[in-house]
Amino acid sequence: MDTASATPRAPGRPREFDMDTALDKAIIVFTERGYHGTSIGDLSAAMGVTAGSLYKAFADKKAIFLAAFDRYKQVRNSLRDEAIAPGRNGRERIRLLLHFYADGAHGENGRRGCLVVGAAVELALFDAEADARVARSQAGFEILFERLVREGQADGSIGAHIDPPVTAHLLYAVIQGMRVIGKSGQDFARALSIADAALKILD
Repeated sequence: MDTASATPRAPGRPREFDMDTALDKAIIVFTERGYHGTSIGDLSAAMGVTAGSLYKAFADKKAIFLAAFDRYKQVRNSLRDEAIAPGRNGRERIRLLLHFYADGAHGENGRRGCLVVGAAVELALFDAEADARVARSQAGFEILFERLVREGQADGSIGAHIDPPVTAHLLYAVIQGMRVIGKSGQDFARALSIADAALKILD
């Protein structure tokens, strides 16, 4: 997990709010409104924290966003790892992973969007810290996909002719594409059909 971007607090100073709970609420605001469409007032209202308290904990809106990004990745990665754990082989773990992201790419959650996608679109080109986080997220996904492909080849569930790095790039593009499509609305059946079609490249 990346380190949060809150400014250092004075020793012994009591925390005025629960950081994780507040950041979970900030994540919703940033994913729905985007970085540029979100104001400190929006964050204060959603997080249940006064603007003054926010500025005591964070240097500015960007610091709140980066901390929210780190929290988002921590939570989502934990849920993702739990989702794929029951898989009996590499192919099944990839199927569970694709289905996990299909589940987040429809309905209300789909329309809300993905904080990583939002950061890539709005900030990565212009902000080095956001760009580094997006790059680390992408690299982590591709490492995971490549590992699962190699596991599948070792256990016989994925074709030996498959190129693991190239396939990892493609599978990452599939899940990010599902999240983008989800912003404009799609039902779960459509998202699942995309995920299941992607599995055919592993034959």
